[in-house]
Amino acid sequence: MVKVFKEQKILTNEDERWMREALREAKAGYREGETPVGAVVIHEGRIIGRGHNQTERLQDATAHAEMIAITAAQAALKSWRLLGCTLYVTVEPCFMCAGAALLSRIPRIVYGTRDPKFGGVSSLYRIGQDPRLNHTFEITEGLLTEEAAALMRSFFKKRRQDSLKGNLKKQEEN
Repeated sequence: MVKVFKEQKILTNEDERWMREALREAKAGYREGETPVGAVVIHEGRIIGRGHNQTERLQDATAHAEMIAITAAQAALKSWRLLGCTLYVTVEPCFMCAGAALLSRIPRIVYGTRDPKFGGVSSLYRIGQDPRLNHTFEITEGLLTEEAAALMRSFFKKRRQDSLKGNLKKQEEN
């Protein structure tokens, strides 16, 4: 199911192309042992920023895929304003990342699967739709949802299994 907030936006083959790039980033994070979230920022038909979660590697709670992609995009445009850009992200942005997108004036966010625990644009909050703020963004959800959700499920299943193995090893040592 695809839901669009604000105004109706038809999904295109280009949307799918860019979401597949975000999924490629998420898979890179998965291989590195990071929560598999990937993001790309598109401007005028090309990627100007990309990233995947790096919170563990950098020991930085703000090293989310969206933050890394937004920072790279701002450097590419030599401007903090990302007007005319679209952020594609595999999982619904958290409130921090939604706030960064709002502050950088990104007009559109496309994401794959919801985040019921930290979702900042649909699930828990609707930061980009708050009429009290002086900027908003269009939200399109549900693009390649199953692929993004399956990657997250696989990651957390493996993490639970690894944790269980670690606990069993500790019990054997005692």
